[in-house]
Order: sequence, then structure tokens, then C-alpha cells
Amino acid sequence: MEHIFGKRKQSEEGGEHWLSISDLMAGLMMVFLFIAIVFMRHTMKENEKIKSIAVAYQEKQVAIYESLIKEFDEDLEKWGAEIDRETLAFNFKSPDVLFDNGDIDIKPAFASILDDFFPRYLKVLKPFRSSIDEVRIEGHTSSEWNKDSSDEEAYFKNMRLSQGRTRSVLSYLYSLVPQETPWIKRNIAAVGFSSSRLIMTEQGIEDTEKSRRVSFRAITNAHIQIKRILEAQE
Repeated sequence: MEHIFGKRKQSEEGGEHWLSISDLMAGLMMVFLFIAIVFMRHTMKENEKIKSIAVAYQEKQVAIYESLIKEFDEDLEKWGAEIDRETLAFNFKSPDVLFDNGDIDIKPAFASILDDFFPRYLKVLKPFRSSIDEVRIEGHTSSEWNKDSSDEEAYFKNMRLSQGRTRSVLSYLYSLVPQETPWIKRNIAAVGFSSSRLIMTEQGIEDTEKSRRVSFRAITNAHIQIKRILEAQE
């Protein structure tokens, strides 16, 4: 009997042993579940932050666009200009007014437009400066050069031309509003895109006239805020 009871006691002790491991596993599962819930809540909060930034970005885009339209609507046609709602690009698209063919010097008619446009443009953007990463003066050309140039040669010749034109514009504007010179120096860049962003017709053919343009584009800093959130997660 003692032998039998001894075996039973040993069995009971074994049962208690397995019960403690089961409890341990259940406890670990609860810990892992808690960690998963905390992680999910954290991720949801970060996603909500990114979503709120995206919504604010869209609202800011609309507000800037509407402010530009309100200020310049009556001037667009006479200047040969348009404002792109999606990119906030203020496009001057009358090449004959801007520069002589193949030249980087601003024509008097364009200088006169800039005299009127630029101080008002800065005034419109001023309430939005905390949301603006950069104002980019963009130079665009058609893909044409001369018949003796290859496509590659034409591209790089037009690159030099577009870069030279935007530098001329920035140089002209630099001292146009003296009190804003420090902000202009920090936040306005001149970029030449050559023929990389052509304007095409509905038939998919290059519109050489419309492709020759100078744009002022306000770029908001939403991507910087999102990048900071993502970096904080790492």
C-alpha cells in the first residue's frame, strides 16, 4: 500500500509541477498580449498623427491656393499666367514675354510683371510661412534646340538655359523687397528642369509654347513633419 500511495504522491507532485508550468505559460501569454496591445495603441496614435498632418496639409494647400486666387485672379490673363491647384505652381507661360529665345536675361515686360507680382506674392504667403518648406523658382524649356543637336545635347543645353533663367529671376528679385531679403535668402531656391517636365496636348504631343515657362511653387513642409514621426518610432 505504501508503495502504491508513494507512487500516487509522486504522481500528484508531478501534476503540481505541470500545473505551475501551465500557469507560467498563461502568464507569459498575458504579458505578450499586453505588449501587443500597447504596441497597437502606439501605432494607432502615430497613424492618427500622420493622418492629421495629411489632413492639415490638404487644408493648407487649399487655403494657399484660395489666397493666391483672391489676390491675383484679375492679373492672370494679362500676365499670361495660371495657378495650379494641385502643386501650387504659379506658372508664367508666355515665353515671348519672359526671355528672348536662347537668352537668360529677363525681358523688360517680365521685369515689370515681377515688380508687381513678387511683393504681393510674398504678402500672400506670409501667414503660411510656418507651413512652407521652400518657395522654388522653376525654369522649364521645350525639348527643342537646334537640328544639329542630339536629344542628349539638347537636354543639357536646355538645362543650362533653364538654370540660367531662374538664377536671373532670383537675382532680380533678391533686392526687390529689401525687408524680406533674409527670408528670401533662406527659403527661395532657383532650379532649372530643362525639358524634363513637358506640357503635352490631349493627343500626347509636346506643346512647345506651354512647355517654356517659369513657375513659382510653394512647397509645404508636411513631409518633414511625417518624417520626424517615423524617425521617432525607430
